[in-house]
Amino acid sequence: MDFSWTSEQRALRATAATVAADAVARFGRSNDSWINGYSKEFSKELAGHGWIGMTWPDNPYSGPASPAIDRLIVGEELIKAGAPIAASWFADRQMGPALLAYGTPDQQAAFLPGIVAGETTWCIGMSEPDAGSDLASLKTSAERQGDMFVINGQKIWTSFGAVSDYCYLICRTSQEGPPHAGISEVIVPMNTPGIEVRPIKDMTTNHHFCEVFFTDVRVPVENLVGQEGGAFKQTMRQLEHERGGIDRLVSNHALYLMALAQADTSNLVVRDEIARLEIGYRIGRILVIREVLKQAPAGFSAATKCFCTEHEIRVSDFVSRVLGPQATLWDDVTRGLSYAPGYTIMGGTSNVMRNILGERVLGLPR
Repeated sequence: MDFSWTSEQRALRATAATVAADAVARFGRSNDSWINGYSKEFSKELAGHGWIGMTWPDNPYSGPASPAIDRLIVGEELIKAGAPIAASWFADRQMGPALLAYGTPDQQAAFLPGIVAGETTWCIGMSEPDAGSDLASLKTSAERQGDMFVINGQKIWTSFGAVSDYCYLICRTSQEGPPHAGISEVIVPMNTPGIEVRPIKDMTTNHHFCEVFFTDVRVPVENLVGQEGGAFKQTMRQLEHERGGIDRLVSNHALYLMALAQADTSNLVVRDEIARLEIGYRIGRILVIREVLKQAPAGFSAATKCFCTEHEIRVSDFVSRVLGPQATLWDDVTRGLSYAPGYTIMGGTSNVMRNILGERVLGLPR
């Protein structure tokens, strides 16, 4: 297999690196995770480069699809530099593809132009206080009343719930049948009466996580995406997009480069650890490329996510040891290191990923 890049891909990477460096200079650097760098202004700039929806299937809104590897190249350069991409990342990664796959033409016309222009921010209403990794046990309900859904319930860990224009809500429209049945996906404008958002500040002082409460929230039935009561497979497809991307590998790469510049490379132990991290980075990258090129088995994104986020933990440990006392001073470096435990939790814990890999990919007994 030829792992070399084409001249066009190298040029794209150079352009993305330049854009990323300029964004960091103007908006600041996110050392901890792509999810903490938020700028609507920069999202509109990404749209100007044609980098939102760039690999979606051909449609009237984002134009001809670029090769899937192009999005990986752009995303890798933006994320490893710490550029603020979060305002458009969810919509680009998940909502756009979901609407193109399951949405009606009217829904696509209503929502895709704002996403492609970098003008709308979306959050995903999945986890609940008693339904984190087990989405089949969620309780937030959407009851049909005429031509409206009336939504009641609570979501938690909803990133950007406080600043989003829309929530892509995973809810229960029926109590009948097995737990996986009766689940639907509904688009909820966040300015709808009855929605209360409470930001959650974590130990790193970031506050993108939110609790979202729905009390008799009325949403038109036409905001249902896909099959009513049969959306569990749609949601699982979304998670395939979420778990196998480059964002799961290079979230704290900016910290790694900072530590690498200060590391004592005359120390053989340090050199050995750097070698292990560089090998891990390359393995993770190959896993992500397999996902992007659709060469991985169905469900294998669980393995990709597990390996890559555990690699990020190892990177954080290396940075802490290299920086020593400097790593204990409260600044953006320390905040980035403190964020590290979240890598293996967001998007599904490593234990859950291993269960998925064992049961759904390897066919092992429960």
